[in-house]
Amino acid sequence: MQPTATVLVYSDDSNTREQVRLATGRRPAPDVPPVEFVECATPAAVLRELDRGGIDVCVLDGEAVPMGGMGMCRQIKDEVFQCPPVLLLIGRPQDAWLATWSRADAAVTLPVDPVEFASSLASLLRRKRLVSA
Repeated sequence: MQPTATVLVYSDDSNTREQVRLATGRRPAPDVPPVEFVECATPAAVLRELDRGGIDVCVLDGEAVPMGGMGMCRQIKDEVFQCPPVLLLIGRPQDAWLATWSRADAAVTLPVDPVEFASSLASLLRRKRLVSA
């Protein structure tokens, strides 16, 4: 049985979560494992899932309400031991400096561009050393 990568997707908008799932497909690149998603619509759900463990990469919506992904990213980078890499979805390219402030490992703009998103997600999964043997 092939290992899978678990990707947490945080957004209060179900359409944004769907864009992430569709852009990823079964796997974002041939050299990374297939992906399973854990979807969260609230900050409390994100923290609960991270406490459970087993998350390989987090995808956080910078435009989420009531807590944006940038604030969520900064919080989990401070509070979660061995925090998984974070891919931040930002509203405008000019917000890239905020992604840096939040300590995100990568950022892509909304709406999700499938090629850019899949490339960024695959890069973070490789960095997490989940490449199939």
